[in-house]
Amino acid sequence: MTATIITRTLVYDGWYKFWRLRVRMPDGTEVERHLEDHGAAVAVLPYDPARRVAMLVSMPRAPVIDAGQRPLLEAIAGNIASDPEESARREAMEEGGVQLGPLAFVAQIWPMPALSTERLTLYLAPYTAEDRVETGGGAEGEHESIIVHEIALTDLRAMRLTGTLHDAKTLLLVQALELRAPELFTPVLG
Repeated sequence: MTATIITRTLVYDGWYKFWRLRVRMPDGTEVERHLEDHGAAVAVLPYDPARRVAMLVSMPRAPVIDAGQRPLLEAIAGNIASDPEESARREAMEEGGVQLGPLAFVAQIWPMPALSTERLTLYLAPYTAEDRVETGGGAEGEHESIIVHEIALTDLRAMRLTGTLHDAKTLLLVQALELRAPELFTPVLG
């Protein structure tokens, strides 16, 4: 026997939807569970192989503020409007002001399967200094207060090693880039 949803009660319907579920577990026990749905999303880590930097963003996030923490360094991300690659390119322009070259698929993950239906498609994308054609900062009218950062890949590696890279999608993307192009994470001798 598999688990099945017996009832689904919509509790909130706004930017996201929140349901209270009654679930029959495989052993026959009935339990209450919750489900949050705001659609699929995409995240991309733009990196400049020549300058050995990656583009990250930071912005006020309500849960992080509530926890008394400073804004996180994050990979560029957003909801999927249509095609994941098209959405990654749109978000890179809106948030980072950068035109992306080819996208390299990393994975499609469930960031929080205990609660959220979100599936996050992850990409890596090279760029050059000339690809920074706008200032970024977020889409007009979304009030995101995004700050764009270019961080040395050696510094990102150090943050990963010391446990100070706190955003999960960004941690996965940095690790993926480090596995695929380890030479970019070594100091340039000169």
